[in-house]
Amino acid sequence: MSLKVGLLNDSFPPTIDGVANTVINYARVLHDMGCGVTVITPKYPRAEDNYDFDVYRYFSIGLNKRIGYRAGIPTPVSAGRILSKKLDILHVHAPFVSSIMAKSVSIRPHRSPTVFTYHTKFDIDIDARVKNKPIRKIARRIVLANINMADEVWVVTETAAKSLRDLGYKGDYMVMENGTDFPRGKTDDKFLAEVCEKYGIPSDRLIFLFVGRMQWYKNIKLIIDTLKEVKGAGVAFQMYFVGDGNDRSDIERYIKEVGMDDCISCLGAIYDRSLVRAFCSRADLFLFPSVYDTSGLVVKEAAAAACPSLLIKGAAAAEGVEDGFSGLLAEESPESCAKSVIDAVHSGRLAEMGLNAMEHVYLSWEDAVGKAYDRYEKILESWPKRKK
Repeated sequence: MSLKVGLLNDSFPPTIDGVANTVINYARVLHDMGCGVTVITPKYPRAEDNYDFDVYRYFSIGLNKRIGYRAGIPTPVSAGRILSKKLDILHVHAPFVSSIMAKSVSIRPHRSPTVFTYHTKFDIDIDARVKNKPIRKIARRIVLANINMADEVWVVTETAAKSLRDLGYKGDYMVMENGTDFPRGKTDDKFLAEVCEKYGIPSDRLIFLFVGRMQWYKNIKLIIDTLKEVKGAGVAFQMYFVGDGNDRSDIERYIKEVGMDDCISCLGAIYDRSLVRAFCSRADLFLFPSVYDTSGLVVKEAAAAACPSLLIKGAAAAEGVEDGFSGLLAEESPESCAKSVIDAVHSGRLAEMGLNAMEHVYLSWEDAVGKAYDRYEKILESWPKRKK
């Protein structure tokens, strides 16, 4: 019998981030598998939910621009509507209001089990958005308490598990990787040529790429400083930043200050996934030196299109990537990153590394969510015995 699954997250289109993308793909794949799927998320102005699966939005209020999200407000009415769906399992993807909402619909006889996935280094998120130290401490305690409410905790990488431990979590966890919605292989040649013409992408030089939120904590300064070293070594390239964020204007200003605006372009957010795939297909190297992210969805997206990534040794995004074989691993410094890029360019092995990444780093959402579904079933098989 197909399961009825509730996916809860504090962000969902029109707001796009890595976790919102994860929830969309969980919902899509589970629906295709025959599950009854309901995404439960705060209301957003101008949201258009034209999906094959159900989206239930509950009352929310706007937060300041620094935070960049809306805060959902659980009510007895919203909890009642969720209860009426008789969901078999709740899968929470954010330890804030979504966790509170899950708890509000679980306080009843024969309640559904709750799974929580730890996606993000929430201590860094809190520090970046909350300036008052006592409030920061309280916020961390709330996050930890909400995680502890789950019946089972998943992490997307072992590095994410370390972050979870640093937050104070002492329970068990299971690694459940995220995937990508890009099919394996580069995009159609004709479409790729159209995209290159539209964005003026040159055909006579290396193309480097970053896709993600334009925030300094993504180590974007390191990318710019690295590329300055690469340029100084005589390597001809064009770098594209695809994404938007609160720090975008400061980033663009810094690019001009260091004299890199002739070879670095900031394109803003691109919501058309076929265009993002085309950029990955044209890129020779994806630069993602973030040590903040607990997973590297964009690294798998690049790998799908046979584009290798430059990553930081020991970072979560680097898990599963072998230096010099399926990508480049460097220390967290412009000198180390630049040396890795320059050596790889001179060796002529970027294309080979890209093919290896497509074979060994790529993971489809169908495979990733299929594994999650199997775990849902195992949880439900033992749930009556585990329930207190």
